[in-house]
This record gives sequence, structure tokens and C-alpha cells, in this order.
Amino acid sequence: MAKQQPNKTAAGTNIQEVRQQNAQSAQAGQFGTEFAAETNVQQVQQQNAQAEARKAQNSSK
Repeated sequence: MAKQQPNKTAAGTNIQEVRQQNAQSAQAGQFGTEFAAETNVQQVQQQNAQAEARKAQNSSK
């Protein structure tokens, strides 16, 4: 088995580098923006409304 280097995961990811990038993203207010940009708000609201309607229908049975 290969010896793991300090500050690296088993996959070879540099832990310090990832932490630094996360800190910079959070500081710049960019944390999570890639997900927000891909979200269709109307579609999510519609799906939530449908789920609530099904839940209400199932609880009345």
C-alpha cells in the first residue's frame, strides 16, 4: 500500500488547496452559485405544490 502524504487524501487531493479555494469562494459570495444558476425556480415551486397536493390527498384517505 502506498504511503499517504500529509495534507493529501487517499485520492491525492491537496486538502489545504481545497480549503483555501472554499474560503475564497465563501469570501467572494460565490459559494454554491453554480447550483443556484441551474435551478428553475418555477419548476421547483410546481413540484413542491404537486407534492403537497399528493400529501394532502393521501392523508385524507
